[in-house]
Amino acid sequence: MSLQFSFIIPVYNRPDEIQELLQSFDALEGDRIYEIVIIEDGSSKPSKTVVESFRNRLNISYFFKPNSGPGDSRNYGMQKAKGNYFIILDSDCILPKNYLKEVEKSLVSYYVDCFGGPDAAHESFTNLQKAINFSMTSVITTGGIRGNKSSVNKFQPRSFNMGLSKQAFEVSKGFGRIHPGEDPDLSIRLWNLGFKTKLIPEAYVYHKRRISWRTFYKQVNKFGLVRPILNSWHPDTKKLTYWFPSVFIIGFVLSIVLLVFSIKWLFIGYILYFVLAFVLALISTKNIWVSIFSIPAIFIQFFGYGYGFLESTMALSVLNKDPERHFPKLFFKVK
Repeated sequence: MSLQFSFIIPVYNRPDEIQELLQSFDALEGDRIYEIVIIEDGSSKPSKTVVESFRNRLNISYFFKPNSGPGDSRNYGMQKAKGNYFIILDSDCILPKNYLKEVEKSLVSYYVDCFGGPDAAHESFTNLQKAINFSMTSVITTGGIRGNKSSVNKFQPRSFNMGLSKQAFEVSKGFGRIHPGEDPDLSIRLWNLGFKTKLIPEAYVYHKRRISWRTFYKQVNKFGLVRPILNSWHPDTKKLTYWFPSVFIIGFVLSIVLLVFSIKWLFIGYILYFVLAFVLALISTKNIWVSIFSIPAIFIQFFGYGYGFLESTMALSVLNKDPERHFPKLFFKVK
């Protein structure tokens, strides 16, 4: 089939991010036969002026709508788009020059109706952003599942860098109201509908994540909260590995308690783990400060996710709470 790409980009109060992202579009290699659809999700700091400055160089459509969350905004953009294959990006991403070439090459070689790509840290990112990127992608934290080549098939794409055919969108009705977690939910529903997904390792983006320690904790805590909800919706996708951050944190607390009784072996095990993380970060980034920051980044990631996972599991499995009523901030109201 002939591929006509439409980039779908929701934005909320981030004109500076849109500026950088559109600059990276301006540098993309190949013919500019794609369109860019930007959906302003009820922002008080709109990006319209930034978008207008690129109209003479890029094929852009701009829409403003009431705030209803990123999932609904992506659905809105896909309804307005003219292409037959949608590429969904977060506004805090930057595209490498060869991004679209790698996507098209992979889909022509082996077509699927949904793909995902990895994220990476650009050289211009802060040391904190690079440390968090290491924490979110390392084989010793997430197992590299956000971009490991062993995950090429049966991959759950993430919406910061995701492709979806028009047919798959129309059949699945797109993203649901939960956030975060709307992207794995969509992937699982697509599998159940008979569509295939895959990872395109070469189609990576530079993902800024708009990060501070506080916002990073809030992000990973929400990831932990939504996972038991997704497990309750899709029981056949449950995995023991989802428990790892919770077990890690419980074990760390236990190691501190054991130290009081002069039992050191468990605490020493954690020290060795963080030493290994430091060394791997240093090898990967060649930056001493990134390697130092990777230690609290990993701990915050595990604690935030692990605590959220335990809280949500207790609410759903023990107290039989309704997810939307108990965690209303995880669900957007579609107007």
